[in-house]
Amino acid sequence: MSIKTEAGSHAAQPAHPSNTSECDLTAIIDLVDDLCGVYLDESKGYLIESRLGPIARRFECRDYGELVNRALAIGGESVRSEIVDAITTHETLFFRDESPFRAMRFKVLPDLIQHIEDTGRARQIRVWSAACSTGQEVYSIAMVLHEIAQDLPGWDLQVFGTDISPASVATAERGWYSNLEVGRGLDAMNKSNYFSQEASGWQVAPELQRRAKFAVRNLLKPFPETNQFDIVFCRNVAIYFKPNQRADMFHRMVDTMTPGGWLFVGSAERLSDLGPAFTPQSHCDCTVYRPK
Repeated sequence: MSIKTEAGSHAAQPAHPSNTSECDLTAIIDLVDDLCGVYLDESKGYLIESRLGPIARRFECRDYGELVNRALAIGGESVRSEIVDAITTHETLFFRDESPFRAMRFKVLPDLIQHIEDTGRARQIRVWSAACSTGQEVYSIAMVLHEIAQDLPGWDLQVFGTDISPASVATAERGWYSNLEVGRGLDAMNKSNYFSQEASGWQVAPELQRRAKFAVRNLLKPFPETNQFDIVFCRNVAIYFKPNQRADMFHRMVDTMTPGGWLFVGSAERLSDLGPAFTPQSHCDCTVYRPK
């Protein structure tokens, strides 16, 4: 592949990934896999070009091999960050798929509350949104928590959002969304109750932001939390991992959960191949797991 520069009419023109050398293509595939666990085989050349081609051109790289070298060099943090942001920016919206939030509101949370009362545990519930992107899932969870908190004085209900993309986490922490973003998945009542119009967009209410905290986290790396989360949302991210990475991540994720904790995955994902602990349950038209 050749990369277009700003030098003028004689600059090299960008080419389709099919013109990229096999060595360069393998190098960029391996780099993306190492950085964020997303495996792009040779059939994903169009995705490599659409997501990473602009980065290569911006850094004036002649080909993907040079982009890899720039990313791996000392001081290449900004290049690596841009690559991760470009590859891991995925579709997200408020209350995506709806049924997990109904299951959490009407089945999971009532069961958890009763279990905590019965066992004398501290009156707190911790939810982890493990691939939160720009925060819509976190604030959707926070709305559900805030709603039930009205009937639970003295309880501490919090949601923790993580994503591998620093840019996405920064957006989530800010809690500001455009008219288009707020219009996707958010009904009029939640919009009125939990958002205020600001700067041609909408700002999340302080009471939701107080329930949420965020951090940059790579799901392929060890998790510092143990026996901490009562509910984990890990939806539509493991589908991009290799089978061994997927299995390892979910088994490590179980260690972050409290006994009897609940795990939500994407609507098209199934975990039964990971062993008998991952036996699915169905509640409110949603498949959920209790692997611990």
